[in-house]
Amino acid sequence: MSETIRISNDDLAVEVSSLGAEMQSLKTVDGRDWLWNGDTAWWTGRSPILFPIVGKAPGDILAVNGTPYPMAQHGIARRLEFSLVSKGPAACTHELVSSTATRKVYPFDFRLTLEHRLEARSLCVTATVHNTGDAPLPFAIGFHPAFLWPLPGADGKPHAVILDNGAEPPVIQLEGGLIGKTLDTSPFKGGRLALEHALFDNDALIFPEGAGTGLTFAAEGGPSLHFTFDNLPNIALWQKPGASFLCVEPWHGMAAHAGGTAELVERPFTVALAAGDSMRFAFTVEIID
Repeated sequence: MSETIRISNDDLAVEVSSLGAEMQSLKTVDGRDWLWNGDTAWWTGRSPILFPIVGKAPGDILAVNGTPYPMAQHGIARRLEFSLVSKGPAACTHELVSSTATRKVYPFDFRLTLEHRLEARSLCVTATVHNTGDAPLPFAIGFHPAFLWPLPGADGKPHAVILDNGAEPPVIQLEGGLIGKTLDTSPFKGGRLALEHALFDNDALIFPEGAGTGLTFAAEGGPSLHFTFDNLPNIALWQKPGASFLCVEPWHGMAAHAGGTAELVERPFTVALAAGDSMRFAFTVEIID
């Protein structure tokens, strides 16, 4: 049975489920929820963790040294129960450890910890991957939080995504859920992307590089969400067309190339973590209202 726990401070409250260690709500003290509610008519996710792959594998098959393994989109962690290893008033940590079941689809030993921590009006979500085996651990990891669009109190207002670095990073389109072959001209102008639903008619917008380490998702005249990213070089934006959410997705890793190999180590931005080592990945979101 999944268990949902609550952490809070004077400004924010967060609920986290043991299933996938997935955040279920992010509320300000006035009771407004800034996170998507998982309406099954649109998308059941709210803030899944993506591990050990981001995106799709060709035919949902992942290869490790030529051996095929079944692997659904975005990996296994989002579908598994995590154990609660620590909880305080404003922070909690969940853990997923490799098992006989996980090795049948991902033949490696690992420990994945996921911490949710509140500080004033900010939430920091940190994933740490530990290689508990005796061989290199290949993996990708990503975050997939969905926030309300329009933001609370901003119905009817134009919304935009503004990059901290003011860049115009090239975008790559998906082909059947896999990474396309060409980079296209950036939809950002001077670091700003005016949001409209038609942007997502052909699936997510993926920025392999150049989007920087921070951005703001904002309604004209407020409110806004400011994000910072740590060790997450790839950024995607996604909405199921017509739904009232925007996913701001920082990743280290992407889907396999369309027409390419199913080998895990050949997927873009795959990490090869040495035996006994750990690696940390994190995003922070601040609510500005």
